[in-house]
Amino acid sequence: MLIIIKNSKRLILILGILVAFVSCDSNSVFDQYISLKKNSWLLTDSLDFKVTINDTISRNNVYINIRNNREYQFSNLYLITRFDFPNGKKIVDTLQYEMTDKNGKFLGKGISEIKHSKLILKENIIFPISGQYSISIWQSMRRNGEINGINKLHGVTDVGLRIEKVN
Repeated sequence: MLIIIKNSKRLILILGILVAFVSCDSNSVFDQYISLKKNSWLLTDSLDFKVTINDTISRNNVYINIRNNREYQFSNLYLITRFDFPNGKKIVDTLQYEMTDKNGKFLGKGISEIKHSKLILKENIIFPISGQYSISIWQSMRRNGEINGINKLHGVTDVGLRIEKVN
């Protein structure tokens, strides 16, 4: 009985160390999510992230993280992003991401109903100025042949922004 208890304590200690080691993310500069009410993203809703950057030497990758469920009806995702620099400069981009394969299966990771997609926004960039950056994201989805955007995009549960240092 004593041997089993010692082995159990040792196993718990080893598992605890592994969890702590795996959860440490030394490359992360910023990682934040915004949960969407009723798993819907309104056309007029800008999702705004404020990021303080002090390192103007290291290269970074910037990702948009999307969590979607089965209510998401489209094979792609159109987004508009705006970077506001501390000096007032702005960069606006319109982006398209594939969300499903050719058979309609979601490309994101996850074994449950929720899929997580890590979409590249900016690759291998250096932030030129230290200070607070504002990064805003809008959905820009439209149905084929329609001019007006989709007012309420269903099936998006969370939108995140992640910045990682490049090794």
